[in-house]
Order: sequence, then C-alpha cells, then structure tokens
Amino acid sequence: MLNFSVTILGSNSAIPTFKRFSTSQVVTHNEKTYLIDCGEGAQIQLRRFGFKVGKINHIFISHLHGDHIFGLPGLISTMALGGKKGELHIYSHSDLKGMMDPLLLFLNESDDFKVLYHPLNFRKKAIVYEDSRLVVESFPLKHRIPCCGFLFREKEHDLHLRADQMDYFKIPVRDRVALKGGANYRNTDGTIIPNGDLTLPANPIRSYAFCTDTVPRKQILPAITGVNLLYHEATFCDDLKDLALKTCHSTAKQAAELALEARAGRLIIGHFSSRYKNDNPLIEEARSIFPNTFVANDGERFEIEVEYILIHIFSPLTSYSSSKNSLLKLTR
Repeated sequence: MLNFSVTILGSNSAIPTFKRFSTSQVVTHNEKTYLIDCGEGAQIQLRRFGFKVGKINHIFISHLHGDHIFGLPGLISTMALGGKKGELHIYSHSDLKGMMDPLLLFLNESDDFKVLYHPLNFRKKAIVYEDSRLVVESFPLKHRIPCCGFLFREKEHDLHLRADQMDYFKIPVRDRVALKGGANYRNTDGTIIPNGDLTLPANPIRSYAFCTDTVPRKQILPAITGVNLLYHEATFCDDLKDLALKTCHSTAKQAAELALEARAGRLIIGHFSSRYKNDNPLIEEARSIFPNTFVANDGERFEIEVEYILIHIFSPLTSYSSSKNSLLKLTR
C-alpha cells in the first residue's frame, strides 16, 4: 500500500511559542511531499523533521493571515538559493501573488525555477490538483477573511491479481492489466472466467481533510463525510465559545461534534490559543464527544489508515465454477 501520512510542523494559533510553531503541515503520498500552509518557521521544522525542501512542488494555502503564510518568503528563498529547478505551484487566494512578487524580486532570478499561482474558489468545492493517484479538493470555510479547507483523496486503486490463479490458468502478462481494471478473462477454450475469481479487492481509498480557522460549518459535511483522518481547528475550550464565534474560530467540543457527524475515522485538533499552557482541557473536552481524538503536536506523524474489512477468497486449483469461500482480513 502506498505511503500516506500527515506530519505536523506547526500547531499553534496566531502567536508561535517555543513548543508550538504556527500552522503548517506536510502530507506525504506515494513518495511525494505536499505542504499545507506555511507559518513562520516552517522551513526550520521541515529540516528538523527530515523533509527535503527541494522535493516540495505543491503548497496549499488556506488563507492569507500571517500565521499561515509568513514562512513562505523564507522557504522560497531557500529553494532558490539551493538551486531548485522546475515549478513550484502555490494554491491560494489570488491576492497572494501581489503580496509575494515584491519580495521575490530580491531573489536571484533563475529561468530554471518558477513560482506559479493557482487561485482558489472560496464559494464552492473545487478540484485544485490531480495526478494519477491523488486528488486534492478545496472547499469553503467561514473565517474573517476568505478561507478554504482541503481534502486529499486517493483515486480508485487497481484490483490485486491472484498469483495462484494467474499460474493455474496461465494468463499472459499482456492480459493482466485489463484484469486489474475489472475485465473478465476469456480462456483459451473460450470459457469466460469472471474477474472476481481472478482478483482480490483493491486497497480501499484513503482520505485526509484539513479544516483550519473557521467556525464549525455543517455545510462542509458533504466534502468530509467518511474521511479517514480529519484535522479541525480547536482554538478554544467551549467555555469561550462566544469568543470563538466572535473571532470566527471553533472550540474543541464543536470540532468533535463535527467529526462525529461526519463519521470521521480519527480527529486531530490543533491551532490552540496561546492562553492554554497545556492541551489537557482541549483534548478532554473533545474526547468526551469523539473518543478517537488526538492532539496536533509539532513533529508528530499520523498515518492515514482505515479499518479492517472482510473479503471472500476464491479457492484455486479446483474449478472456477465450484469455488470454496474463505475469509481474509486485510488492513485498509
């Protein structure tokens, strides 16, 4: 199964501390590195936790408050000084380009390294990035300025070929790609062998949703329902819910309630106010509603996983028309 994980670079709200930097995360999928937000000190954290700055080609910026973007000029400067080649794609509000261009004029210009900006849609869900294995969608949140969340979702995986059946029916390599895509197989005697007798189910699709700087919004449920791992800001405890509403943030209780309604697999809470000297009240409040809640600590990595499933396995070396079912437990 492809690697798919989230590493927390920064987990505090507006003011960084010695323990917690401002918001930034790394998503790793299929050996590719994606950056979400870029708070002050992000490049220090990247180095501290073993990420190569030059491997980052896509950065997703939720909104233009300083604690989510102040690390960008330094990071791009380091990329340029390090001889990065190719394109750096930044997905953000369209105003970011106007903010960054005057700063980037002072960097050494290189025809081998270009920064390209892709404006986000703050009114509706939209696909912002796609490759052969992954799709990234943005969806609108509600903050004091335009803000987006991001959903990282795997594409459908190929079915798994059963080696025993490939050998038993002597299926040529040239025909196996079609089987992975779901096709049946016509044997040399003209008999059609159902695909389900020759393959095992594909790895289940995994997903990660990132929601920061927002009031709790049920409008995002269609985008995040069933997500395996959900990050949702929890700036305050619920006794300060009026302040949370005034500043367009969420409480730990509200984040947990949303995770519960979204049927998320696990919840990470972060973006904590600096008024909290430790995270105990926040995590206790969230776990009282959604027990599978974890704290976003700088440097912590979360593997994106799914539950166990049961599948039926065709028994080989008899006849494909008279199979014996058994059960196999696979980790999604």
